[in-house]
Amino acid sequence: MGFWGLRTAFGVMAAISAWPAAGDAWAANGAFAVDAADISEVGSCKVESWMSVATNSDFSAVANPSCVADVFKPVELSLLSDRFRSDGDWGTSIAPKAKWNIVPTGIGKFGFAFYAGGSFDALTGENLAAFAVVPATYRLSETMRININAGWLWDRTFDRHYLTYGLGVDWKFTDVLQLTLEGFGQAGASDLPSVVQPRFQAGVRYRPNEIFSVDVIYGRNITGENANWITVGTTVRFPAPEGKPARERTGHL
Repeated sequence: MGFWGLRTAFGVMAAISAWPAAGDAWAANGAFAVDAADISEVGSCKVESWMSVATNSDFSAVANPSCVADVFKPVELSLLSDRFRSDGDWGTSIAPKAKWNIVPTGIGKFGFAFYAGGSFDALTGENLAAFAVVPATYRLSETMRININAGWLWDRTFDRHYLTYGLGVDWKFTDVLQLTLEGFGQAGASDLPSVVQPRFQAGVRYRPNEIFSVDVIYGRNITGENANWITVGTTVRFPAPEGKPARERTGHL
């Protein structure tokens, strides 16, 4: 895909995923791309990290620390850093993001959030992309929810604007295992057809306690490069002082 195509792809990655990706177990969703409308409890923090390898030898190593602060309204602030390789070319990007819950989620109703941010070349400081997304979550039960994302991406490398979208299902099928299926992508003009073709991920999260979880994910075309990917990720959570665990606060997934 080449260096310029890769920069576009990882700008899109930051926009769609919040990578977003996952305290609250599911607020940024780790390496999964489609975000939920929840955010964590004020005063809590977490560190999400994952490594991804593709069948075309592309590679990505991501660290995404985040904390929730009360700045007039609770806001989740994160700073994703990504060390990646494409076609033998290496690069590093950073993506700051802020996310607000607008309407709380609940069983049998929609909840909504809003987040925005940008992607930058860590070596040159060049702004690669800007994005804004509205995640919506509909909880079917205490163990299943549907996440819908719609947003805007400005690819500043090629000065193009895209509509971003995502649809995902989370199902907690045992006390410690969750299955996630999702499709996502962007709509608009591109010189590379695979950049605007849909992307897919399917994975399982193992969460033995409120602090730690592990994700194993299969992905297809996740950066618009038309390859298959395997991702292994972890999340370490730091609850707010005297705060309740996420499941006690929400009563559901």
